[in-house]
Amino acid sequence: MAGRSGGGESEKAKAREGEEREEGAEALEERIYTIPLRDAKKVARWKRSKRAVEEVRKFLRRHTKASVIVIDPALNEKIWERGAEKPPSRIRVRAKMLEDGVVKAELIE
Repeated sequence: MAGRSGGGESEKAKAREGEEREEGAEALEERIYTIPLRDAKKVARWKRSKRAVEEVRKFLRRHTKASVIVIDPALNEKIWERGAEKPPSRIRVRAKMLEDGVVKAELIE
């Protein structure tokens, strides 16, 4: 293929990998997402907050390729803040990928 250098990692990937090692065992990668929860409005009124929590898990599973999602209690409280019938329409989340493949979702205020 024309225009491609020999195989191997890019300089950015190498630098990123070095930063992740320096961070320690806590988090390998950290990203901020704005998760839309409008699909929670499509279910029965009394199920909406429960569905919103499921939507958060589904979104993070799709974007982080992790099978285990841990939702922080503060995030859960924010979703359930106005009761089962009125979850927020979107929520900002900090997703941290831990070493064992678990993603921890925290609320951003």
